[in-house]
Amino acid sequence: MINQNAKIGGLPALRPYQVEIGRAVLSSVKNNLGLTFTVEVARQGGKNELSAQIELLLLVLNMERGGNIIKCSPTFKPQTFNSLSRLQEKLKQAGLEKLSSLRQGHIVSVGEAKAIFYSAEPSSHVMGATAHLLLEVDEAQDVDKEKFGRDFKPMASSTNATTVLYGTTWDDSSLLEEVKRQNLQLEAVDGVKRHFRHDWREVSKYNPAYSTYVESERKRLGDNHPLFLTQYNLLTVRDQGRFLTPLQMAQMKGDHPRLRSPEPGKVYVAGLDLAGLTGAADGDSDTDRDRNRARSRRDAAVLTIAQVGEPSAIAAGPEPHAPLPEVKVVELAYWRDEPFPVLYDRLLEMIKVVWKCSLVVVDATGVGAGVAGFLKEALGRRVVPFQFTAQSKSRLGFQLLSFVNMGKIKVFETDGSVEAETFRKEMQDARAEYRANQTMNFYVEPSEGHDDYLMSLALAVEAAGLYRPRKASGSKAQE
Repeated sequence: MINQNAKIGGLPALRPYQVEIGRAVLSSVKNNLGLTFTVEVARQGGKNELSAQIELLLLVLNMERGGNIIKCSPTFKPQTFNSLSRLQEKLKQAGLEKLSSLRQGHIVSVGEAKAIFYSAEPSSHVMGATAHLLLEVDEAQDVDKEKFGRDFKPMASSTNATTVLYGTTWDDSSLLEEVKRQNLQLEAVDGVKRHFRHDWREVSKYNPAYSTYVESERKRLGDNHPLFLTQYNLLTVRDQGRFLTPLQMAQMKGDHPRLRSPEPGKVYVAGLDLAGLTGAADGDSDTDRDRNRARSRRDAAVLTIAQVGEPSAIAAGPEPHAPLPEVKVVELAYWRDEPFPVLYDRLLEMIKVVWKCSLVVVDATGVGAGVAGFLKEALGRRVVPFQFTAQSKSRLGFQLLSFVNMGKIKVFETDGSVEAETFRKEMQDARAEYRANQTMNFYVEPSEGHDDYLMSLALAVEAAGLYRPRKASGSKAQE
C-alpha cells in the first residue's frame, strides 16, 4: 500500500516524499530496528494520510499474530478523535470495514491487531499499554515532553518498537525539536536517515492547488508571520524575541497627520485598553508578572481611534484569503487615575460625540467588564467586550502581526507628543513569547514600561476586522 504510482484497495496514491517516509518506517518495523523518526511536513501536506495508511497496512499484516499500535495526540478532541476517524475511513476505502471493530471508543481492531489512540494532555490518565508494532506521536511539537517521557516512551521499550513523531516546527524547546536534534546527530554518525523535512514548496510540486492555497496564506499572514514560518516554511520561532522588528516598525509609519476630529464620510473604530486588567489573562502562566503589572497600571486607560478603509473595500471582511482592511491610527488618548464617573464621561464623549465610532472593542477582563457593560448600555451594538485569556490574547497577537506584515496598519506622523512617543516606545519594547499549541504571549516587560498602547492598538485592529457596514433600513443606512 506504500505505493506512489497507483491507488491500491481504493486508497489515495501517496506522493514520493510520503513513500520515502513510509518505507523507512515499515523497514524499521519489519526488521525490529527500533528506530525513532521525526517527520516535519508542511501543514496540510499529507502527514496524517501517510500515518493512517501505515497504520492500516500494519494492522492488516498483523491481523492474525496480533500486536498494538499506540498513537497519542495533544488533545483527545479534536486531534485523537480525528486520527481514529481517519483510520476508520481508510479501512472503509480499502474494503476492510467489516473486518474491523471499534472498542471502548478509542481502540480500532483488525483481527488480533489493534491501534490504540490516546490523548497526551498532561492531565490524561494513560494505562500501561505496550506498543508491539509502532508508537506514533501526532503534532509532537505540542506534546508535553515530561508526559511523553513518563507515559508513552516506555510503551515501546520492552518491544523495541519503532517510534514516529509527526508535526510542524514551533520553538526550539518542543519535543519534536529536541528529538529532531538527536536524530540529526545520529544521522551524522551512522548515515541512517531518521529525520524527514518537507516544506510547502516540496508539497506544491505534487499539488498545484496546495501551492495556490499557501500563496494566499502568505498574502494573508505575511512571510515573517510566526504561523507561516512554522507551519509552512518549517522554521522555528525564537522564544522571547521582539514582537516587532525594526522593519515592521518602519512599515507602520504613515504619512497622514494626527486628527482631533473625524473627516466627513470616513469610518472610525476604536480599541479601549483598561490597564491593570489586560495583563491578567486567565490561563496565562505568568500570573505573578501580570499581577505586578496590574498594580503598577491601575486606574489608567488608552483609547486608540482608527480610520478603516472605505466601506466598499472592506465589505468582505478579513476572512481567510480575503484582503485585510486598511487601518489608519489617527488619534491616541490616555487617562490615568481618573475617577470612574469622570473617565466614563470622557470615554463616552470621545467615542460617541467626537468620533462617532462605528465599533469599539473594549477590554472587559476582570473589573473591566463593568466599564464595558456601562459603555454597551449607552452605545448598544457598537460596543464589543473582549475577554483576555491566554488563547484570545494569542489570537489577538497573531492578528496584529498579520496586519503589520501586510502593511495594513499606518500610524499618524509623529508630532512629538507624549502619546506618540509612548506609543512608539511600547511597540519597540514589546516582546513575543511562543508557547505550546501554536500560541503566543505579547507584552512589555514591567521593568521596561507598560503595554497599554500596544493592547489598545490590538483591540482597535480587532474592531477593524469585526466592522461590517450595516445595510440600509428603508431609505437610510443605519450606523
